[in-house]
Amino acid sequence: MATFATSDQLLVVIDPVARRTDGESVRIAKDVVSAGAAHTKVCLPEDPEEFARALARRGSRRPVVIGDDRALVRTVSLLHRRRELAECALSFVPVGGALSLARSLGVPTGAVAAARAVLDGVERRLDLLVDDSDGVVLGELRIPPVSPEAPPDGPSARPWLRTCQSLVRTLVPVRPARETPVTGPGPSRLRVEVDGVTLVDLGHPVASVSVTPGSSGVAEVEVRPASVGAEASPLRASGRTVTVVGADFRYRSDAGVAGPVRRRTWTVWEGAWGLTLPSSA
Repeated sequence: MATFATSDQLLVVIDPVARRTDGESVRIAKDVVSAGAAHTKVCLPEDPEEFARALARRGSRRPVVIGDDRALVRTVSLLHRRRELAECALSFVPVGGALSLARSLGVPTGAVAAARAVLDGVERRLDLLVDDSDGVVLGELRIPPVSPEAPPDGPSARPWLRTCQSLVRTLVPVRPARETPVTGPGPSRLRVEVDGVTLVDLGHPVASVSVTPGSSGVAEVEVRPASVGAEASPLRASGRTVTVVGADFRYRSDAGVAGPVRRRTWTVWEGAWGLTLPSSA
């Protein structure tokens, strides 16, 4: 844990989405940070490429990112790919609509409180989930149930068909439609291994899987089996590596959805990244 002085040289990178969605909060955060730090450089990138270049050229300045959860994930991903997370203490001011990850990490979601934490907070080293394609997960990873896909030749894919159907309905008497039951997402068939030990296999359908970086270099894994009648008890385990195998599954992590993949392994990197948080957090 490290305490920062207000004389730190700061690089404030303001995500363009934050500027468009809540310019007033961006202005407040920028003014508070600039007033409390001796040397502040502000960057206003217009796209992800400019965002990446600003971080790469930060020099000895401590990066302060103003944006939503996606901006935070993008920043950590960029620094991870450059293998610069170990020596970089990151500060974050959440601004925008998607802030659930920021809350879960303990970052204040008010512009003033978050800006004050940038100046007066402490660095806390946090674990990171890194997958076998070098992707990162900061918060919770979830594998949701498989959703039925729409037929490839359905009306949504053929606008001209909708027009013809509308014309036919105007010419032919309408008969009461036979009700079709609405089917929800079905269970997934996955094999989940924690440190090489199978927690659930393909023969037992599951309702959901969640993986969360815990503490001291382990991930917390919870598998909820699909049940008939009484709800089945969740299966839990913890370990350094988690492997999931299944038929073209997707997963939600932090602020986005990835996949489909047939196999993915996540490994916990202990204390891989540093985030400035209020000293009382």
